[in-house]
Amino acid sequence: MSTVELRRPPSGLRSPEPLRGSGEFHRRLRGAAVRHGPVLLTYGVLKLAGFAVFMYLLDSTGDFRKNDPRFGGGKHAWDVLASWDGWWYQQVAAHGYDPALKPVPGATGLITVEGNSAAFFPLYPALMRLVSECTGLGLFGAGLTVSILASFVAALGVYAVTKRLGGHRAGLVAAGLWAVWPGSGTEWSGYSESLYTALAAWSCHAVMSRRWLTAGLLTCAAGLCRPTAAALVAALAVAAVLSLRRREDGVRRPLAAVAIAPLGLFGYLAWVNYRMGDINGYSKLQDGAWAHKFDWGAHTFKVLTSLPVGHFDYLFARAFEDVIGVCVVLTVPVLTVLLIRLRPPVVLVVYTVLSYLMVMSTQQIFGNVSRYLLPLFPLFVPLALALRRLLWPSLATVLGTAALASGSYAGYVLFVLGVP
Repeated sequence: MSTVELRRPPSGLRSPEPLRGSGEFHRRLRGAAVRHGPVLLTYGVLKLAGFAVFMYLLDSTGDFRKNDPRFGGGKHAWDVLASWDGWWYQQVAAHGYDPALKPVPGATGLITVEGNSAAFFPLYPALMRLVSECTGLGLFGAGLTVSILASFVAALGVYAVTKRLGGHRAGLVAAGLWAVWPGSGTEWSGYSESLYTALAAWSCHAVMSRRWLTAGLLTCAAGLCRPTAAALVAALAVAAVLSLRRREDGVRRPLAAVAIAPLGLFGYLAWVNYRMGDINGYSKLQDGAWAHKFDWGAHTFKVLTSLPVGHFDYLFARAFEDVIGVCVVLTVPVLTVLLIRLRPPVVLVVYTVLSYLMVMSTQQIFGNVSRYLLPLFPLFVPLALALRRLLWPSLATVLGTAALASGSYAGYVLFVLGVP
């Protein structure tokens, strides 16, 4: 009998083979950890540092204990995170919508309509309800879970966009800037900024990668998150038109993306207006219940000309919060010019410029512009490209200091010294 025959396994039996599926899964998991781990770690460490300072300031001053739980109060410091708009989102998650325009009896001032949850877009509370049902968490915990997870997804999106323009190191810096930017106190709270920014960043990345259907679907989802998604819809449309002119990706995919993108935003607004029986119902609700309305920038101009001379006779004045807001408002045009000089994809420029103009041309609580402008992640690109030149110790010092300070200027000021 030959040696080969002696080594042959008995009939019907096979030599054990490696589990190819399991090995492939672990290989991909390790690859994902190598690619995304530094981004998640950079954002997570910086954000946790700022969040810890925020919680410390809340607990040490204790001012929140004097406030109504709906309006920045509660028994514990973390209760503040789900107050203000967070309370409304919980109402939507728990009870759904009943759109209506109900006049306040005898009201003749600024607020003439009762607040209604229809002012708050449905995607974030829907995910909050889904997580609550699947995990058993209460709506408070489910909302924070959605926001925190979305903030990490947003960090990855910011990194991915910036990496295409400036490389890995710039991408890491941009993810760090997302953690410390003014208004970033809402990233780990019962607000929708993290979710919207995640959708916007990955939508822009999909356009840059010429994955049109993905971009259209993500933009559609963003339209179910915030009304400022109109800027994202327009940015995608402009990019699609340019693609059609250059004949880069055919016709069907860019046109399909343009058709899909506005469905979320316009679909929700149309439904609300229909339920209210008023073609302009949503706008009337925002104006009558929250005094938010398009005013061609009159309120913004009033603030920018009053605050520098020490006058606070404008609507919703909050001195400390408004100073931060003015700094952000004046910084955005500078960063936008620096962004344009880099000649980035047009989708980033249009999204940034239109988002900024939408916020500036609206009457609102001015101090909130720091969070309304938080989703303008393309502004991180020129800063990231400049900061990437620093050595790692210097870069860690800059971002680490900003992270600690953000607990005050991006968190405490927004939630306690202002009205988020």
